Amino acid sequence: MFVDEILQKKGHDVFTIRPTASVREAVQRLSLERVGGLVVSEDGERLQGIISESEIIRSLARHGANLLDERVSDVMMQSVSTCAPGDKLKSVMAVMTQKRVRHMPVLERGRLCGIVSIGDIVKHRLEDLELKDAVMRDAYIMRGSSKSP
Repeated sequence: MFVDEILQKKGHDVFTIRPTASVREAVQRLSLERVGGLVVSEDGERLQGIISESEIIRSLARHGANLLDERVSDVMMQSVSTCAPGDKLKSVMAVMTQKRVRHMPVLERGRLCGIVSIGDIVKHRLEDLELKDAVMRDAYIMRGSSKSP
């Protein structure tokens, strides 16, 4: 299973925000889009960072409500783990678990082409397991019905 399989199902759309936007705008976008993270990009193609609910909560704990007027670039995570469409989901899951991240931008030739979340991976994995279970069940039923009494 590869990252591209998830992108084929969910699409390549990525919610982005500019680094000069306020944290207040980021909070509004996270709520509006019902996502846990936004890719920070000036042009929608080049990755500059990521801002997630986690960064906002940690920064609120340190700086208080005044944080909402700060710029996204002051709060975003700049060192972002990324993956490529051809990466195996198993390795992406390992990186997400090791680095404790829930969102991983997908880059192709240095350009943003999608994003995968831990939720996307879990959903894909469950669908795969359900399919395998159905195939095994059907094979068992077919095998049992082909036996003569």
